[in-house]
Amino acid sequence: MSSSDHALRISFFGVRGSIASAGAHTAGVGGNTSCVLVDVDEGEGQPPRRLIFDAGTGLRAVGGELLRASAGAPVEAALFLSHFHWDHIQGFPFFGPAYVPGSRISVYGPERSTGGNVRAALEAQMRAPHFPVGLDAMRAELAFHAVPAGGEVRLGPSVRVRAAAACHPNGCLAYRVESHGRSVVYATDTEHDAASGAIDERLVELARGADVLIYDAQYTDAEYAAGKRGWGHSTATEGVRVARAAGVGQLVLFHHDPARTDEGVAAIEAETRRVFPATVAAREGLSITLGPSALVRAA
Repeated sequence: MSSSDHALRISFFGVRGSIASAGAHTAGVGGNTSCVLVDVDEGEGQPPRRLIFDAGTGLRAVGGELLRASAGAPVEAALFLSHFHWDHIQGFPFFGPAYVPGSRISVYGPERSTGGNVRAALEAQMRAPHFPVGLDAMRAELAFHAVPAGGEVRLGPSVRVRAAAACHPNGCLAYRVESHGRSVVYATDTEHDAASGAIDERLVELARGADVLIYDAQYTDAEYAAGKRGWGHSTATEGVRVARAAGVGQLVLFHHDPARTDEGVAAIEAETRRVFPATVAAREGLSITLGPSALVRAA
């Protein structure tokens, strides 16, 4: 694929929810918590624009990848946080480019969760007794931005990121990236109406016509019904319902339960494909490339 194709590439570095889960039974899917890298090709002679979604433990590997690609030179990236629960920010202190002078890291987080102070929310986990190195040790140029539900961020001439409120305790945002006619929606840590079962119309609207929907599928239907209702997470069944209502091209099941084995994830993936064939379960190392007229998936 040539650079003139303006490809948008989605790479998965952390796909678990709640807490990292290393071990033989999760090694195939991966045990790192939420972190997805979106590279947007800006055309001939231009470096790709780097967008990172969430700073779970997978962010450490993203940092290593970006530094390798830059041969150790400063890195420019935009980090979008869905919310500030620990499994979505724990990798931030280990993000290598943030310690490289000359790097430029813009951090976006939900306004509702922080009262508008995104920096303070991240700084808190890097204070004693929680962590030995403070945020002021990061030598990169850091910029922090609070994003309201319904807000929009423009990155350069071709990238638009829209936000919508997600249904999750303490507040959460889902994001939609659009560039050169391609789009991906990142909707982790969200739930339909737990009382009525009604679909989340805000998310349906955000995902309308998207090429890819990355969706929280932490629980099975049985687990959800047996005591997980109202916890702010969802199921593959609900992912299908949103994908169909929004006319989504590809559904990616994400935020796997930490106790879910590789075989368990594969079983949910297979069952979901029977009702929505364009489904894949997120795995560390999975890459999805969107070009002008093609979707290419590689693991």
